[in-house]
Amino acid sequence: MSIFGKIMGAIFGTSASAASPDAAPAAGGSAPAGAAPMDSVDVAAILDKAVAAKGEKLEWKTSIVDLMKALDIDSSLTARKDLAKELGYTGDTSDSASMNIWLHKQMMTKLAANGGKLPADIKH
Repeated sequence: MSIFGKIMGAIFGTSASAASPDAAPAAGGSAPAGAAPMDSVDVAAILDKAVAAKGEKLEWKTSIVDLMKALDIDSSLTARKDLAKELGYTGDTSDSASMNIWLHKQMMTKLAANGGKLPADIKH
């Protein structure tokens, strides 16, 4: 399963784990042909609960590494490079800071596009 699929599955449930990065609705807001839109999910509630269970300070709202850690998904540089490839990152993967910022923004955008309800302070 893709890393993107694991993240989506952890937040939206197992039915979302088969999702591909391209499964997000188009800019017009409609779901792709043949794709059933997912129910609205409170992403913050799910991730806040996951962070609380970890017992460590994880800043999932700003960090892709912390988001992945909260969901018990491999957050190593190799895993993040794989996720970047899945999501179509065209920048330099050796610049992990820039890649991480891009990855986090992409994940927030894709979560919102798939029915995830995000806090107002998260830019996507």
